[in-house]
Amino acid sequence: MNNILITGSSGRIGRALHWKLSQNYAVMGIDISPSSATSKIVDIRNYEQLLRSFEGVDTVFHTAALHAPHVGFSTEKSFYDLNVHGTEKVCKAAIATGVSQIVFTSTTALYGYANHGHGKAVWVDEHTVPAPKTIYHKTKLEAENVFKEYASEDLAISVLRMSRCFPEPAEQMAVYRLHRGVDYRDVAEAHLLAAQLRKQKNYDIYVISGQTPFLKSDNQMLFENPEMVIRKREPLLAQEFDKRGWAFPKSIDRVYDSSYAQNVLGWKPKRGALDICRQFDGEDFEILPPSKRQ
Repeated sequence: MNNILITGSSGRIGRALHWKLSQNYAVMGIDISPSSATSKIVDIRNYEQLLRSFEGVDTVFHTAALHAPHVGFSTEKSFYDLNVHGTEKVCKAAIATGVSQIVFTSTTALYGYANHGHGKAVWVDEHTVPAPKTIYHKTKLEAENVFKEYASEDLAISVLRMSRCFPEPAEQMAVYRLHRGVDYRDVAEAHLLAAQLRKQKNYDIYVISGQTPFLKSDNQMLFENPEMVIRKREPLLAQEFDKRGWAFPKSIDRVYDSSYAQNVLGWKPKRGALDICRQFDGEDFEILPPSKRQ
């Protein structure tokens, strides 16, 4: 892995990647919005701009996209233009300029309706069939399919379906970290390891989520009485919740299993639920104040 380019470098994951990668590699960041992590203002919907930016680049990390918060504010056409058609232009420009691999930031959100079980939590991994609900989910899945079409011996594609990693109320983030959340710095580490892995597959998908303490045998009780399961599997976290007066969730509907990524990439999420408590106590603005009890 030599020269590196990050699309969407002004975004949350783009900035984390830039910080992680620039310590050891030559990194260029492109985005339509300026930031300290962005070297050039480039619109991925502009093929000519992409061609100029990709010259001499070996590895592209493609994080640029419209996301869930844009639903309802951006048109469906905008989602398709950026998330799908923009992705195809990234692929074409990569092939035209000799880029050897792309690491794509996707999302576990695209599992959509598949996340909801009947009377028990759903265990979600790379074999779970996505069932998109929103235009965001749908276009991210279609972007994955675009990459699958363009993947070849000359252009390896790694797709990382990352779980929730944006600021939320502390008690929610702590619980999410047990079953459907991950730290953005751990996401950046997973991207780096995916790029460093020169493997046989031209295309692969990884679920990137925090280390879960739960077992598949917990699925029904997670749905019915998650507090009991958390007290059993994560007693130290339960003690923190009791001490702080934080409310336990009433139900947990899914568990994201990142064991495949951990085994293949040699990746291990370093920041768990208890780290949320420490970050909150340290007044880390990444962790929002707890929700008010109703």
